[in-house]
Amino acid sequence: MGPSAGSVLQRNADGRADLRLAGTAPRSSANKFVEARIIGEGGQPLAGFDWRALERVKPSFGWAGDLKDVPQGGPYSVEVRVAGSTSIDSVKDFFIGDLWILAGQSNMEGVGDLMDVEPSDPRVRSFDQSDRWVVANEPLHQLVNAADAVHWRKNKEGVAKKMEGQELEQFVANRKKGAGLGLPFAKEMLRRTGVPVGLIPCAHGGTSMEQWSPTMRDKQGDSLYGATYRRFMAVGSKVRGVLWYQGESDASPKAAPLFAEKFQKLIEAFRADFAQPDLPFYYVQIGRHVAFTNPNEWNAVQDEQRKAESRIPKVGMVSAVDLSIDDIIHISTPDLKRLARRMSDLVMHDLHPEIEKFKPYRRGPRPVNATLEGQTVRILFAEVNGKLVTTGRLAGFSIHGPDGAMVPAVYKAQIDPRDGNSVLLHFGGKLPEGATVRYGAGRDPYVNLNDELDMGAPAFGPLPIAK
Repeated sequence: MGPSAGSVLQRNADGRADLRLAGTAPRSSANKFVEARIIGEGGQPLAGFDWRALERVKPSFGWAGDLKDVPQGGPYSVEVRVAGSTSIDSVKDFFIGDLWILAGQSNMEGVGDLMDVEPSDPRVRSFDQSDRWVVANEPLHQLVNAADAVHWRKNKEGVAKKMEGQELEQFVANRKKGAGLGLPFAKEMLRRTGVPVGLIPCAHGGTSMEQWSPTMRDKQGDSLYGATYRRFMAVGSKVRGVLWYQGESDASPKAAPLFAEKFQKLIEAFRADFAQPDLPFYYVQIGRHVAFTNPNEWNAVQDEQRKAESRIPKVGMVSAVDLSIDDIIHISTPDLKRLARRMSDLVMHDLHPEIEKFKPYRRGPRPVNATLEGQTVRILFAEVNGKLVTTGRLAGFSIHGPDGAMVPAVYKAQIDPRDGNSVLLHFGGKLPEGATVRYGAGRDPYVNLNDELDMGAPAFGPLPIAK
């Protein structure tokens, strides 16, 4: 893959990339060598990458060649000339680092208030939705003038149309929403690794798993998966991973039972179509809302997302159920930054074992089992960083009967002071046969169980209570 101005090229496992260069030379250049070099910061040739011969100009005046093993970093410029010529062509301001696809629905698209947003950094770039490499700024997603028609709004006649001209200028000037997860995540990764980051925003608010179906790949820009695949190819057909935040639109009686299978098939399709069988895939468990009346299906999707983490290899999940929202359903701008730190903690542990600090990191509290101990239910957690913590009175746990109805029996919830990995629910009376425990039940729960790394416990349940 050749560089373009402002682009980020995906590095390999050794932190390097091969640059494929090609072009045409003047007629007088036939059979002469084409040379190339890399210019680093300060305007000096990168060590080991001063003028190198690529190949001779062909009789057709075309040429092509590779600069191999260019190290991660930047900004770089590549300069090309015919040997002996003073005429130099160049591509400036490109980077070699990690590329991340941002996909899903509105909470990945970003609907946080555009106030106190994450500041930009020239080493974090975005392949924006009009297919231009730019410095990443909020809002990353701008669907109305995207290159892919699947993102366009319908006009008064009901026809999807790309927004342009004065209408587009007015839309941009009036935006009050649009902060997302992608930029603060990229900034965290840059801060921790020093590696430049490229983002490929592909999300679209309100979309379901059905709309993201991989079977529509060949529709390209007329489908969500097809548009994402097209953009993947456009940036060099290799990325570091996928960040996914979706599931709200599948919290319905019809869609929720099908969610787990569709989610797994989507991940398998990304890995097959991207020719990366171990493609890292990280996702956010859907949080809370005050908009709908379907808490049972909402909780069902949350629990399927929790279970998918142990069923599908090379995936990771972070919780958002404890975070604040800026409207009836969308994560707030400050807590998008908090969510980004959680995501980067997970990614650092999994993908950067070379950095000693992050080796001990764990995924965050994950429920293992619930057991009855007299008048107490003990819930054991694994993957805890340090110990479980809470601010104020521990909240969010409930006991339910076999019919799903809540049993109002718990009078105190506490973290077990003896081990720091268990929650104790003290209750009065007798629990019904087949009782279960849940955390974060309902559509707008208040929950506050975390670990010492601020990894939030995910919503879960029904979890059987063993006697």
